[in-house]
Amino acid sequence: MQWSEGERNVRETIQIILATEQRERLMLPEFGAGLGRFLFEPNTVTTRHQIGERINRALAQWEPRIAVESVSVDADPQDARAATATITYKLVATGARERLNLSVTLAG
Repeated sequence: MQWSEGERNVRETIQIILATEQRERLMLPEFGAGLGRFLFEPNTVTTRHQIGERINRALAQWEPRIAVESVSVDADPQDARAATATITYKLVATGARERLNLSVTLAG
């Protein structure tokens, strides 16, 4: 088994936080972003704004190794039932800027 390190580990942790539903972890029920709650929501500006807020809040709470610079959530031009979140962050330890894209499935 090989463990990731450095920037790769931070990226993987962000993906884990965003993919985890709240109450999914028994010993830490508040962990995660809970993005699954948006599965049957309409793909509107309001919904995308709520997704962005939830991402900001989860990363601020669960990943102290980064400083989130921006989160933008836009409708996916290829899929009316999806939104794409673009997260720009800075690694606290090195100051390196990184960007992560995440697709969130919605109802349409």
